[in-house]
Amino acid sequence: MCGRFTLKAGKKVKLKGFSLADFKDLIPRYNIAPSQDILTVVQRDSSRETMLMQWGLIPFWSKEPKGIMNARVETIDEKASFAESFQRRRCLILADGFYEWERHGKIAQPYYFQLANEEPFTFAGVWDQWRSGERLITTCAIITTTANKLLAKIHTRMPVILGSELHDLWLDETARTPDLKELLVPFDANEMKSHAVGYDVNDVKVDHAGVLRPVTPNIGVNMSLF
Repeated sequence: MCGRFTLKAGKKVKLKGFSLADFKDLIPRYNIAPSQDILTVVQRDSSRETMLMQWGLIPFWSKEPKGIMNARVETIDEKASFAESFQRRRCLILADGFYEWERHGKIAQPYYFQLANEEPFTFAGVWDQWRSGERLITTCAIITTTANKLLAKIHTRMPVILGSELHDLWLDETARTPDLKELLVPFDANEMKSHAVGYDVNDVKVDHAGVLRPVTPNIGVNMSLF
């Protein structure tokens, strides 16, 4: 799963068709949590644009505005909550790192994962719009797959990271389901790195660079060895 992530260097993002360097209101984020607005890229009539969406997909047919933060690749084209969005409303979700927790009983040690070069990247996402009267909410979910070798030390799942060479196909409005599902695989562990962080990340109100400070893990494995 993916329950927190970062976009601390958003203006370094380079995506085909546009740049985020001119976004004046783009501030560093160190602890992005579900129900908060996140930066995404969608494609409409072969033109790409950025959109702020609430993290936690609410299906358009839902009676209540209850969001689902992650969609599993194994069932994304079958589960009612995501199937139509997977076919018609796919997006890229901008990030440069994410957190996962190693759990032993009541203890959960958080770790921060990023690319080895620390560059920004994109998650594979799906989105939808929920309406009730005059209220309209645009929401999205991050797609998850099985963990790669690095993450498997602490968790069974990881978010799908899409390299820039895969963006065109993922956003292609005419893409076929088999071709799309072939993209939703674990990212190469050799191109990632991780370190343990403190428990401040557990508090959604804490959003500053200090949450990324490396610490000695209290439990489990030392990720610096891998």
